[in-house]
Amino acid sequence: MIDTGLPGDTATVTVLIPAYKEVDSLRHVLEALQGQTRPADRIIVTLDPHKDGGRTQELERIAREAGAEVWHSAGNRHKKAGNLNGALDRLLPSLSDDDAILIQDADTYLDPHFIEMTHRKMRQGYGAVGGNFRGRSGGRLCGTFQRNEFARYARDTARKHGKVLCLTGTACLFKVESLKGVLAARMIGRLPAADGVYDTKALTEDNELTLALKHLGWRITAPARATMSTEVMETWGALAKQRLRWKRGALENLIDYGLTRYTTEGWVRQVIAFLGASISTVYIGSIIWFLASGTGLRIAPFWLAFTAFYAIERAITVKSRGWRASVASMLVIPEWLYDLFLQGVHIRALAAAALRRERSW
Repeated sequence: MIDTGLPGDTATVTVLIPAYKEVDSLRHVLEALQGQTRPADRIIVTLDPHKDGGRTQELERIAREAGAEVWHSAGNRHKKAGNLNGALDRLLPSLSDDDAILIQDADTYLDPHFIEMTHRKMRQGYGAVGGNFRGRSGGRLCGTFQRNEFARYARDTARKHGKVLCLTGTACLFKVESLKGVLAARMIGRLPAADGVYDTKALTEDNELTLALKHLGWRITAPARATMSTEVMETWGALAKQRLRWKRGALENLIDYGLTRYTTEGWVRQVIAFLGASISTVYIGSIIWFLASGTGLRIAPFWLAFTAFYAIERAITVKSRGWRASVASMLVIPEWLYDLFLQGVHIRALAAAALRRERSW
């Protein structure tokens, strides 16, 4: 057992890393874990067999060279959630309630204090402790917008002292007792039925697990110093597919749980997002109508002042990314178009859920 330097701490931290094709990033993931100020007691890379067998062998080689254990999933048809369910079924019985399991993606690099910060919070009575992520380089303009978005989210979370609506799936530390509780509650019907800890039917299994923990009375948080970096979507098509899954999945999770004290904020945000998209549609439509009618546009002082305020807000909320990002954000129109893009995806998600179109991961 690793000495954490904290009196009375005998709990262990086990890391689970589900991997499938992340040959380029897994080595860096494991290096980041080895550089933690509070090292993990055990690291397990759990592999789904890739159609290119050589890639699976390469992932196993990288993991073993770094000193990690390697497990292979068997008969998994449910991607990440199914992989983790199989690993947790094997792992949970061997751990005590006070132990912790860090579940992280195979393309996420933890900053050195991540485990220390999340474990410290867990010892204060939290059932799960997530973190805040930065977007790594790449993706050109599409990547830039995502990095700005992530910076604003981290700033907002810090201002709320770690309060989050959903635990990030990129990396999160769970108390073993809370995960065992989820399994038991699913078996007796207290929570929606699932194949294991994770609901493999959900498009957003991390959001569903967050709701499950809240409904069992567990507190969750994401401390400001628990930070990491992750990949951004490289193309607009990939981003649209990712956000369509996120937004539709979040809506369907809310439907599954109904209106409760723990879903009220999520429902309110759904309504606000729908109203925002509707107002944007009306606004753009009115501009097109004025231009087509030949009436012309008149810029009112109020809207000039509002735009100036918006520009300043955009700059301040990304100042953590440096002055260049702040100045670029003050151009307003590019980021407004990005917001319109996301609003369009949200409308698609609502339509897909209402029409019960086939789900796609």
